[in-house]
Amino acid sequence: MTTSPRIAIDAMGGDEGVRVMVAGAALARHRHESFKFLLVGDEVQIKAALENHPNLRAASEILHTTEVVTGDDKPSQALRKSRGSSMGLAINAVKSGDAAAAVSAGNTGALMAMAKVALRTMPGIDRPALAALLPTLTDTDVVMLDLGANTECDARNLVQFAVMGAAYSRILYNWEKPRVRLLNIGTEEMKGTDSLRFAAQHLRDSPELHMAFQGFIEADKINRGDCDVVVCDGFSGNIALKSIEGAARFVTDLLRRAFTSSIRSKFGFLVSRPATELLKHHLDPNNHNGAVFLGLNGVIVKSHGSASIEGVANAVKVAARLVEDDITKRIAQDLEQISAKEVIEE
Repeated sequence: MTTSPRIAIDAMGGDEGVRVMVAGAALARHRHESFKFLLVGDEVQIKAALENHPNLRAASEILHTTEVVTGDDKPSQALRKSRGSSMGLAINAVKSGDAAAAVSAGNTGALMAMAKVALRTMPGIDRPALAALLPTLTDTDVVMLDLGANTECDARNLVQFAVMGAAYSRILYNWEKPRVRLLNIGTEEMKGTDSLRFAAQHLRDSPELHMAFQGFIEADKINRGDCDVVVCDGFSGNIALKSIEGAARFVTDLLRRAFTSSIRSKFGFLVSRPATELLKHHLDPNNHNGAVFLGLNGVIVKSHGSASIEGVANAVKVAARLVEDDITKRIAQDLEQISAKEVIEE
């Protein structure tokens, strides 16, 4: 276990770049004094930002570059920048061992492409998956994957995603056997695509896996807290995620409009403010920030491009936690349980 993880920060990524990325790292350092950082980006801008964070400055090294992967860059364009861009250098620091993990708020497709080429997938994993935490009605978040890295998946991919998601959930909450379900259009066994049904059958027939497979789940139940891991292909997962995020914004905007519609409503807002603040905190994506590319030979965490300082700090915390608990080793151990079995779609 790594007790003092050094985390590479792509300081140039995200909507606001250096200011928020450095401030987020500083907040994470304030909360966890053992954290160390490799700040990758324009040295002039980073040094200026560090003037406000002496505690971070003492625990950081700067790797200078002015080359940036933009939000408009296609993965193929980003790959050509992999040797010189802040994103590429942060990933390569993980590959070389100069950092234990990398955090970027930049272009998701570019980050995945670069990370996959540089770090490669783990033995036994065909494709890496993007996993994130979603809020629930309970005290714990639900792990959901894949959220866009793979638009089409077969049964073998889905089984591997289930293993990786369960390993992630076990690290987060120390579950012995996280409850795992496959996202589907219904809960009946005959529902869904062939890939979903074959994956479900394989998981049912594999009680040795470190999970409690509980069949299918529909999209409207994801946030109920009835399971710990939701598995799906990247196409369905990305749509579900955007729908959940949109519904959360709709609810908060609707409440804001309702509470400002009249004097009486404003008084009602004052009375109910503690409850609405709790709702706002629970739905704030910054409190669940830090999506993870699972299945790579290294830890790469994707922060929201619009993440706040708090959100970046949470993404850094996720990266450190996965390093400390050696997520790659845990996934490798769990994969051994399915290596003797082939997932065959007949």
